Amino acid sequence: MSTSNTNTSIKSNYGTVPKLKRFFGAWGLHIVLLAFSFTLVLPFTWMILTSVKTLGDVGVGSWLPGEGGWHFDNYIKVFDKIPFARFYWNSIFITAWVVFLQVFTSALAAFSFSRLQWPGRDKMFILYLATMMVPGLVLMIPNYYVMVYLGWVNTMYGLIIPAAFTAFGTFLLRQFMLTIPTSLDEAAEIDGASKWRVFWDVILPLSRPGLITLVIFTFIGTYQSFFWPLVMLRSEHKYTLPIGLLFFQSSSGQETNLLMAAVAMSIIPLIIVFVLLQKYLVRGIQLGAVKG
Repeated sequence: MSTSNTNTSIKSNYGTVPKLKRFFGAWGLHIVLLAFSFTLVLPFTWMILTSVKTLGDVGVGSWLPGEGGWHFDNYIKVFDKIPFARFYWNSIFITAWVVFLQVFTSALAAFSFSRLQWPGRDKMFILYLATMMVPGLVLMIPNYYVMVYLGWVNTMYGLIIPAAFTAFGTFLLRQFMLTIPTSLDEAAEIDGASKWRVFWDVILPLSRPGLITLVIFTFIGTYQSFFWPLVMLRSEHKYTLPIGLLFFQSSSGQETNLLMAAVAMSIIPLIIVFVLLQKYLVRGIQLGAVKG
């Protein structure tokens, strides 16, 4: 009788230990993630609180507004200080065109590299990927001379067309398209579909998670682009938001409170795009990494 009780006690103990490990392990993971999330939210919180301060309260060291009170009218003053709405529209316009063209051209190239058979395809793809190893700053001067030759300096064309093609987008979508069974192509071709119909009606809809992933990456990268627009643009009414924010820096100092208000409003499109499409982001990356 005592032996059976001992065995039961041992079994129950061995069953309890993994449960305790899972319990404390899960809680420990949540604590680490919570602390990490806090560090990410901290700068954003400081930005929002600074945007409603007076300029004199910015450097006092307190997170909350001081004697000057809460100045939500700083967001209105931004529009009085600079043509913020115009800069906003320029950024959205350029970003929307770059996203459309980059996703479209990358999808076409990825379809060619993943579904079509032609001589030297794989070698050409490796050569295409090799362009990703060249730093962007190295290509800055040659690209600028090309824009000068085409007469696209200080135009929207000079910001949109060079960014319409990307080796990264082609690589991402190619990896994703490789996970789609080739039997779908064969079935569509048996039914009389052309290569374009296979691409448009079969492959493209099935590649939606990969396409949305590329949309998010492209939108964030283009919307925040600073150096190339700074080099290309001359006219103030064509400036994008990252360049327009430089107007808050003057010889008399920086208007940090208005700058933070402008930055808070400028990140709204990024938040909207990420919130609406974030469920496809992880899925697209995971599925695109299955087959190489």
